[in-house]
Amino acid sequence: MDLLNQIARRKKATPAQIAWLLAQKPWIVSIPGTTKIHRLEENTGSASVELTVEDLEEIDTAASNISIQGERPPESTLRMSYR
Repeated sequence: MDLLNQIARRKKATPAQIAWLLAQKPWIVSIPGTTKIHRLEENTGSASVELTVEDLEEIDTAASNISIQGERPPESTLRMSYR
């Protein structure tokens, strides 16, 4: 989270506007959920934040160092996920 805060400060944005997910593939779209108009406006502001190749590499490196914990979902759940 510290990294996203740092990048957000450099971009004069909020951490929620660092839309790393949107930069992964052109067909990936995040679906934010909120009940507050100011949060919706914040979320849509992510479209104007441009992440550089260096920003994306920095986030990818940090993400790759996160240890995944827990078990995979049951096979029945995986079958419903269209993997």
